[in-house]
Amino acid sequence: MVIIILLMKRVFVALLHRKLLNLGIINIVVNPADIPTTDKERKQKEDSRDSRKIAKQLSQKDLTAIYIPEVEIEGDRNLVRYRKTLTKEIARTKHRIKSQLYYFGINIPTQFAGKKHWSKRFTIWLQETKLPTESAKMALDGHLEMAGLLRKKQYSTNKEIRKLSEKKIYKENYNLLLSVPGVGSLTAMIILTETGDITRFKNLDKLCSFIGLVPMTNSTGENEKTGDITVRRNKILRTAIVESSWIAIRNDPALMLAYQKLVKRMLPQKAIIRISKKLTNRILYVLKNKKAYVQAVVK
Repeated sequence: MVIIILLMKRVFVALLHRKLLNLGIINIVVNPADIPTTDKERKQKEDSRDSRKIAKQLSQKDLTAIYIPEVEIEGDRNLVRYRKTLTKEIARTKHRIKSQLYYFGINIPTQFAGKKHWSKRFTIWLQETKLPTESAKMALDGHLEMAGLLRKKQYSTNKEIRKLSEKKIYKENYNLLLSVPGVGSLTAMIILTETGDITRFKNLDKLCSFIGLVPMTNSTGENEKTGDITVRRNKILRTAIVESSWIAIRNDPALMLAYQKLVKRMLPQKAIIRISKKLTNRILYVLKNKKAYVQAVVK
């Protein structure tokens, strides 16, 4: 049996990993950033030198493999991520529409200004708005049509994600996550598809490190510096957890109390990261112990 280390950032790494396993070739996937490299090796990079270095570290068991989820979970993850892509495209299309209105000096009526969610009345107003030229009007109508199509696609995608939550591999954990304050249906599916097998995280620190809720540190001798939140993270999962934390502090008295104490000595943006860790602890507990979360009573 041959052990192969795959060191690629492309999306087909998981596909290649599975194909090699099917051929009977044992292999692991390693993050290139986790491989110790000297300054000389960076400036004089050679495939033969890299191969010897990787083989040596593999023999010493210094390499940690990346978790590769099952094909089914990976496919479901793509659907959940696609929904986020649609949301971004809708926001961009709305910005283009507003930008075109401002370009021609057309002010949005006060009853519609500042609202994130476009009402049917606002859409009708946009359709009836007259622009200086016929070409400009055609461009505006095109953006409106695109926004409508994207919203319809987002709606159908939301329905498909709700169907995913009923699948056997998700249903129990999905219902458990909904018991945690701040965690909604979409966030629950993001957590389940991004983490995969939750039991692979031995403790809270491991899960927080995976999400990216730990600070960057620099320790030399007696000097130890703690920096901002790490840049190494699961971007989609961390965003979802932090957004859920803002909702959680409005619904969970214990988290609200903790947040109020934190903002007395730090910025709200840093305080919410501490709350995110507490929320992650609740998520890990309900998934590992298969028990719904019960809110604590704060006197």
